[in-house]
Amino acid sequence: MPSTARHRRFDLIAFDWDGTLFDSTAIIVRCIQQAVQDVGGAMPSEEAASYVIGMALTQALAHAAPDVPPEKYPELGHRYRYHYVQRQNDLSLFAGVLPLLDDLRARGHWLTVATGKSRRGLDEALHSVQLKGLFHGSRTADETAGKPHPLMLQELMAEFDVAPERVLMVGDTTHDLQMAQNAGCASVGVGYGAHSTEAFAALGPLFVADSVPALHAWLLQQA
Repeated sequence: MPSTARHRRFDLIAFDWDGTLFDSTAIIVRCIQQAVQDVGGAMPSEEAASYVIGMALTQALAHAAPDVPPEKYPELGHRYRYHYVQRQNDLSLFAGVLPLLDDLRARGHWLTVATGKSRRGLDEALHSVQLKGLFHGSRTADETAGKPHPLMLQELMAEFDVAPERVLMVGDTTHDLQMAQNAGCASVGVGYGAHSTEAFAALGPLFVADSVPALHAWLLQQA
């Protein structure tokens, strides 16, 4: 860590991916709905489908489709991935995310990703030229544990030898904020993603940003 960054409040900032950095909430909701219907389940509401974003895939689909029997979970996951692949070229970073990340990296923060995506899915997203080399580390649900279990953050803290009080988690769901709380870390919520911010207060985020510019401004001033 550069000496110029030692006075910063947080050394490591962990970002959720979908709904926080990546504008994918609406498409993920539709893919969940279609996958459930494909295997004979009742189509979940938009609220129910958006609630599970951020969880590990199998956990998320099972929660969104309580009428689908466990033996159909592999097929359900396959159908979700099928629909997602058909739409992945329509996905993009939220406007303003790259300048935000560039500014934080220039100040010496370690930038990481803690996501419910699979390792394969995250690596495909990070393959973009504009994102290569931007993050210092990442953890996914399929290689650790699904949110709100704290293992993703615990492994990142161990990798970079950072104490919990020097770590900030940024996410758009209660799963993200609960994971931070479980790991003993601070959090910031964003209100432009999958979850309503009404439930955020109980989880004690330092700030709730209603836009990427608002998040950018707060992080530069307070992180």
